[in-house]
Amino acid sequence: MTTSRGITAAPSCRAPAPGTQRLSMVVPAFDEAGVIGGTVRRLRTELAKFESDLEIVVVDDGSTDRTAAEAREAGADLVLELGSNRGKGAAVRAGMLAASGRTVAFTDADLAYAPDQVAMLADLVEEGWDVVVGSRHTDGAVTEVATSRIRQIGGWGVNRLVRLVVGDHSDTQCGVKAFRSDVARLIFTDGRVDGFGFDVEIFAIAERHGLSLLAAPVRVVNSTRSTVRVVHDGLALAADLVRIGWHLRRGGYTAAGADGLPPARPGC
Repeated sequence: MTTSRGITAAPSCRAPAPGTQRLSMVVPAFDEAGVIGGTVRRLRTELAKFESDLEIVVVDDGSTDRTAAEAREAGADLVLELGSNRGKGAAVRAGMLAASGRTVAFTDADLAYAPDQVAMLADLVEEGWDVVVGSRHTDGAVTEVATSRIRQIGGWGVNRLVRLVVGDHSDTQCGVKAFRSDVARLIFTDGRVDGFGFDVEIFAIAERHGLSLLAAPVRVVNSTRSTVRVVHDGLALAADLVRIGWHLRRGGYTAAGADGLPPARPGC
C-alpha cells in the first residue's frame, strides 16, 4: 500500500542489504566532552545483542573541546572530525555515508532515546522496512520528562510548516531513525540540508522514491542539556523547508525510479 504522498506503508522485503556489520550506530556530537565517553560505553553495553557486529561512529561537528578524543578513548570504532561546526544534518550525513553496517541508525549524543529504542528500530529494519523513524506522537509513545511550553508551541508550528513540504507524518523531528544501508546511502548522498531541516529532507526523499517507512512509538527522556533554540532554529528550519521544496521542484534529488535498490517483493 502506498500513501498519497508516496510513502509505502508496508515492508519492502528486499534482498539483504550490503554491509560488513549488522548495525552501525551514528552519533553526531558538538562540544560533548564529559558526555560522549559515557554515551559510547552505554551504547556498547546496552546494544550487546549485536556483539561484534556493532559499529559505533561518532561525528565531531567542529567541537572546541575534547569530544573526539574522549570518543576514541571510550572505544568508538570510527571518529570523524568535521573541520568546522556545519550542523547536525552535515554531521549525520558524514556518519551515515561512512558507516559499514547493513542497518544504519542515528541518535543524539545525550541519549534522550535509550539504546533499547535504537535496537527496536533496527529490528524493524531487519524485518523488511526501508526506513523506521521514532515518533513521540504515535500511540504507545512515552515522554518521561515533559517538554517546556514554548517547545510544545514551537513543535506545533513546525508540524504545520512541514506539512507544506511532505505528507502528514506524526513526528519528522524525532532524533532516532534507522535505515537499510543502501537506502541510507541513497537518502544521504542526495541530502542538501545541513541544519535541523535534514530530518524533513529524509521524508521528502523517501516519498520521492516510494520507500517503505514505519513510524514506531518511542520512549523519550528530554535532556535538560538540549542545544535547541526554539525561535532561532525554527526560523532556520523554515529556510531549510524552502530549500527542500526548491530542490523537489527543480529536480535536485535523484529521479524517482533511479534509486538502484533491490526490487521490493511481497511478504517477508
